[in-house]
Amino acid sequence: MSKTLIVGIGGTPKNGSTTEQSLSIALAAAKATGAETRMFGGRYLSELPLYLTWKSKAAGTEMIEAIRAADGVIIASPGYHGTISGAVKNAIDYIEETAKDARTYLDGVPVGLIVTAYGWQATGSALITMRSIVHALRGWPTPFGATINTSGNVFQHGVCTDEAADKQLRLVGRQVATFAGLKLADPAIMETV
Repeated sequence: MSKTLIVGIGGTPKNGSTTEQSLSIALAAAKATGAETRMFGGRYLSELPLYLTWKSKAAGTEMIEAIRAADGVIIASPGYHGTISGAVKNAIDYIEETAKDARTYLDGVPVGLIVTAYGWQATGSALITMRSIVHALRGWPTPFGATINTSGNVFQHGVCTDEAADKQLRLVGRQVATFAGLKLADPAIMETV
C-alpha cells in the first residue's frame, strides 16, 4: 500500500506564527503514523495573489498539484474578527482550480481543522466557518477540530507548552492520517452520493 499524503495549509505572514506552529505539530502527528506531509505555510500564503486576478494565472500551481495528490488535508487559520483570515480563505479559493478534475475539490478527502486566536471568542465561529467551507468543497471534516487560545503564550520555541492544546493538535493530525489510510485501504469507505 502506498503512503498517504497529508497536505497542510495555513499560517500567517508573521514568521513562526502560532497558527503555523500549530499546523506543524498536527502534521508531525500525521507523519508519526507513517504518512508523508507537505506544508504550505504563512509565507507561501502571503505571496499568493488574490485568486482570479491577472496575477494569479501561474500562482498556486505547486499547492494545487499537492491538493490533487493529497489523501488528507489539514487547514489552520487564525481567528480574525470572528472568522478565518483572508490569506487562508484566498488559498482555499485556489482549490476552485480542481472543479473539473475527476475528484472535484476535496470530494471524499478527510480534512482536519485548526483555529488559533488570542482569546476564545473567534475560535468557535472560525471553526464553524471552516467546517462549512469544507462541506462546500465536498470534503469530510474530521470529528475533532482544534481550537487553540494563544493568549497564554502556549508556544515556546516551536513547542506547545499547553498539554491540552498539544493533544488537540496531535489528535487532528492522527485523525486525518487515520481516515486517509482507511480510504486508501478501501476507497468505497468514503464514497459520496
